[in-house]
Parts: sequence; C-alpha cells; structure tokens
Amino acid sequence: MSGRVVSALTALTLGLSAAAGWAQAPSSTLAKIAETGTIRLGYSPEDIPFSYKLPDGTVTGYSTDLCLRVVDHLKERLGLAALAIDYVERTPRNRVAMLRDGALDIECVASTNNAERRKSVAFSYSHFVTGTKFVSLTKNNLRTMADLTGHTVVATSGTTNIGQLATANRERGLHIAVMPVETHKDAFKLVTEGRASAFVMDGILLAAMVASSDQPGDYVLSSDSLGWPEPYGLMVRREDTEFLDAVNAALLQIYSSGEINSIYDKWFTQPIPPNGINMHLPMSEELRQAFSNPSIPKD
Repeated sequence: MSGRVVSALTALTLGLSAAAGWAQAPSSTLAKIAETGTIRLGYSPEDIPFSYKLPDGTVTGYSTDLCLRVVDHLKERLGLAALAIDYVERTPRNRVAMLRDGALDIECVASTNNAERRKSVAFSYSHFVTGTKFVSLTKNNLRTMADLTGHTVVATSGTTNIGQLATANRERGLHIAVMPVETHKDAFKLVTEGRASAFVMDGILLAAMVASSDQPGDYVLSSDSLGWPEPYGLMVRREDTEFLDAVNAALLQIYSSGEINSIYDKWFTQPIPPNGINMHLPMSEELRQAFSNPSIPKD
C-alpha cells in the first residue's frame, strides 16, 4: 500500500474518530462545564409557566428560574468567575435523545419522572407534581373519560400522556381515535377548531394554555384524571451520577433555605409575562412534602 494511501486512510480514521467524539456526550458534565465555561440548558418555547419564550426571545419560566439558581450553585462549586448559558430548544419527542447525545446538559422544562424514562435518563429531586387530564370545549359538555367514548382525542408525541390515553382507551373499551401531534400548541389548536374533541396532557399545562387563550371561558378541564399525580424532575444523563449529585445538592439548598417558596409564588400565584395571566395555584400539600423531604422515585 502506498504512503499516500496510508496517509489518506489515517486522516480519514482520525476525522471519523473526532466526529464520533464530538457527537457523544461527555463522560463528566462537570469537567466539560469547567473546561468550556458554558452549560447547555434544554428549554421549551411553549410550556407556560414552566419554560417558554417571550416575544423578545427571552427564555423564562418556573423551571428556567430554578435551573438558573442551580447554575449559580454549580458555578460556585466549580470556582468559576462566570458561567455562560446556552439555551437549546427541545421537543417532547427529541428531549431524551438530545440529552443522551450531549446536545443538552440538563433539561429544564416539565418532564414526568417515571420508570420507563428512568431507563434512559436520570431525574433530579422533584420540582412539581401533577396529574393527567383533558381539555375540551365547554359547549361540548365533556367532563369525564367515559364522555370521550367514540371521540377523536389528541395527545403530544413523546409524552407519558399519550401512553396513558392508549391504556385507558384499551382497558375501558372507549373506542377513542387517538391522534398524535408534534407540539402542545398544535394539539390545543385542533380542539379550538373542533377537529379534535379533547387534548390529553398534564393538568397544570392545560390550565396554563386555557388561561393564556383569547377566550378562557370556551374551555373546560376534565373532572377526573387518567392516573395518579406524578412528579416532574430536571433531566440529566443517566450515567453521570456526579453531575446528578451536584444538581441535587443545589436543589436541596434551594429547598431547605425556603428560596423555593418565592420562586414558586412568582410563577403560580402572581401575574406572569407577557400577558399577566395568573395561575392562582397555591402550593399543594404533595409538593410541600416533596420540597421538605426531597427524594427520587426508584424502580
């Protein structure tokens, strides 16, 4: 084999190795953050009040604020003078893949911590608790799961809710036509336009979408739920226990100091930007317990 061919093959091998290294998640997120001086936060443009984008492009929300406080703690832990934040948009469908591939360091939205997801990612201490409900047009008088029998119901792909809907549909023999869509916004629009009878999602997110709509009185949330209330957590890479421990240490300090109370009140009991809607949602007893005794559900 000629020297020229060997050189070409060597260059190709090195190039492929470099590309593979770039695409893989770092083995130590803390080491990567310390080296680059940047942390990548996953956000959603539409999950009010947890994570969303203002008209001027600013990323904000309850989960965003909480993650920013965690970043402050990480900066202090690493002894960094500054720590830049790179906001990375993710969707319900691609959030796990982006985290595992290293495109995100931590996902700061409203992801349900359940056994199936824990096979792929790790979750921090819980920062919210909610149950699955559905929203429909008030005029259609749909209040319970039984009322949805024979109707078309929409759910967002990549969420736990679509699985809960499919299970309820099968076990109760409801003959629901399940319609998956890419975003919560698309799903809510289908209900508004009458092309779907209901939209199944976490009750708190549905309440926020209704409150943000032009005509909140046009919509109603279901009177029953599809399952028990489940916790939200910040998602990180499953294998990086060092980073998970650092995130949880920061949350523990935020919770135990009482700082979490002002963060929560800001987003759930006061008017929030950009339109001044108010969720009017005092902290539940379940959430108070989660903050008082932080834990992570185990398989």
